[in-house]
Amino acid sequence: MASFLSRFNHYFVRGESGSGIDWLLFVSTLPLLGAGLVTMYAFTGTNQFFVHQMIWISVSIVAFFVLSAVDFRFLRATWVSVTLFSLSCLALLALFVVGKVSHGAGSWLSFGAFSLEPADPAKLMLIILLAKYFSRRHIEIRNVRHILVSGFYAFVVFALILVQPDLGSALIVLLIWVGMILVSGVSKKHLLIMTAIGLVACAGLWLFVLKDYQKARIVNFVHPLADVQGTGYNAYQSTIAVGSGGFLGKGVGYGTQSRLKFLPEYQTDFVFAAFTEEWGFVGVLFLFFFFSILIWRIIRTAMSGATNFEILYGAGVAIYFIVHILINVGMNMRLLPVTGTPLPFASYGGSHIFTEFVALGILMGMRRYSRAAHKDATKNEFVGPR
Repeated sequence: MASFLSRFNHYFVRGESGSGIDWLLFVSTLPLLGAGLVTMYAFTGTNQFFVHQMIWISVSIVAFFVLSAVDFRFLRATWVSVTLFSLSCLALLALFVVGKVSHGAGSWLSFGAFSLEPADPAKLMLIILLAKYFSRRHIEIRNVRHILVSGFYAFVVFALILVQPDLGSALIVLLIWVGMILVSGVSKKHLLIMTAIGLVACAGLWLFVLKDYQKARIVNFVHPLADVQGTGYNAYQSTIAVGSGGFLGKGVGYGTQSRLKFLPEYQTDFVFAAFTEEWGFVGVLFLFFFFSILIWRIIRTAMSGATNFEILYGAGVAIYFIVHILINVGMNMRLLPVTGTPLPFASYGGSHIFTEFVALGILMGMRRYSRAAHKDATKNEFVGPR
């Protein structure tokens, strides 16, 4: 028994197995993937969503294991992070020329049977660039110049995504930047200044940028019953689905709101509501339990990073997942406006699934050299520019 507990602690709690893979982190994603697949599985008729999702999951898991074997110290080079960031911006610019319009937004690049949403990898490239930028300026972060420069990088991605228009992804880019600024150690004075600038920017967005349907979503959030049959329909049906699940749910395949198509996009934006209707409060605890394990393992890996770059990258990935989870759950429960944000690993869509596993694969690759190099390399990080 003692031997079993020792091995369990070695392989799963500590996540060590002689490779860079944290098996507890990887295993925690499987129930989340399963929850999404079960929710979108059609027990009658075709299973197009289910089949496509299985293909993307398979490709993404392969990418995860391949990347976990790579030494990512090359990402510390400025030209690498800048190049990756530039390529992601070019992909976003390409949307204005060859983008595929879906639900009113030109957010997709089509490649035959599959489509890619460049906004998802752009978030990851921004995390890498910000991790690189802040890692070399960690002790100077209280200088407002670095906040403004990093804010410019985030604003470029934010603007390119917002004009698609994709308000949900644009807000996530903004929150990733804010989160990484806070992790890096911004001063309280600068935090207040950032807040004031943010409020002014929000006013500007409302007056000059947001489309009418985006404003309608926010109005419906403030006044939930203002247009139940129109722009507020999705949020209203989502609330009904969540509430009708009760404690144990209606049972798999018996969710009336999703299966009878009262809840649109139940396989993507509102997968949480559809899952909750069938699995109830117990199912919600199930999801949150595995999401908590995922975030815990990401943060734990980040804290043992070899240098500030690896630490900040891991922190950025944790922020990425936390923001997605909070916004998706919030809009499904009408605590936040509907913004079209997917639930990590559960919502239908290959772009976000692939990006999530790539982000974790890079983290596992960094984990391979984290413990051995941690102390010495962290000291070298503050020596000065090379």
